Amino acid sequence: MDLHARIYVAGGSGSRGQGTMTGGAIVRRLTELGFTNLVGGGDDEPDLLDRRAVDGFFSRARPDYVFVAAGKTAGIAGNQRFPADLMIDNLLVAGHVIPAAGRHGAKKLLYLSSSCTYPKAAPQPLDVSSLWSGALEPTSAAYAVAKLAGLTLCGAIRHQHGAPFIGAIGADAYGPGDDFHPEHSHVVSALIRRMHEARVAGNPSVEVWGSGTPRRELIYVDDLADACIFAMRHYDDDEPINLGTGAATSIGELAAMIRDVVGYRGELKLDLSKPDGMPFKGLNSARLRGLGWQPNVDLRTGLARTYEWFLTR
Repeated sequence: MDLHARIYVAGGSGSRGQGTMTGGAIVRRLTELGFTNLVGGGDDEPDLLDRRAVDGFFSRARPDYVFVAAGKTAGIAGNQRFPADLMIDNLLVAGHVIPAAGRHGAKKLLYLSSSCTYPKAAPQPLDVSSLWSGALEPTSAAYAVAKLAGLTLCGAIRHQHGAPFIGAIGADAYGPGDDFHPEHSHVVSALIRRMHEARVAGNPSVEVWGSGTPRRELIYVDDLADACIFAMRHYDDDEPINLGTGAATSIGELAAMIRDVVGYRGELKLDLSKPDGMPFKGLNSARLRGLGWQPNVDLRTGLARTYEWFLTR
């Protein structure tokens, strides 16, 4: 990508409430790398749920490169409570942005999907060959189907029009800009908020959902943003590419680490009445590593930075 190329990050701006943690991180990283012509921010940000608005934006701005990192997300609680909202939002984002990029001459597009798209019983670590091979994790199935649709649409446009549109599947991201809402948050932000509030209130214990045994591959959001940009510059294939760190941590280990970062001294109580989700979710990112990418931020450092950001808010 030329440093002066027009680049649009769907989900990179929050002026319409459509910004995402990862989209914001991609914008930050592009700026750090010296890209000077980012479009679609502020007042020029289109309503991604409005097809005409999206098409009008692409007609005006004509971005050369497009990152699609938009769409609502949630943790297990939000996935269970708002499955229709999550599915509809992500279907509309993919169905509006990806075809508009194709119609208006984008040179390349990266659609960022989620590891929820893998079947619950797929062999570990998760490889793209396992996509569509079995039933999805029930707690995130509606959201996952929408993200699978986005990946499939990229592949369909590649096949029909020869456009270099690629799909990427990110590990579970966390970091500055995360959603700390008690009902919508993912595991890292949920535990940080819970333990911070317990420390401030002097509560003797904090609830941790499930058995504590499921393992998750976590990636600091700035590393995920860097991996997205790296893939845009160096990857072009029909198959999606996994963007992960190669390291997995159990929920129990994660909770203990967050307790240490927050400075909470109380007890961690496992709530076995709550769902575990997938027993293990790690990505086979050998292809990404083979191209030369490596993460920069270890989990302990990333959690500390996330907590620091949380305190400022």
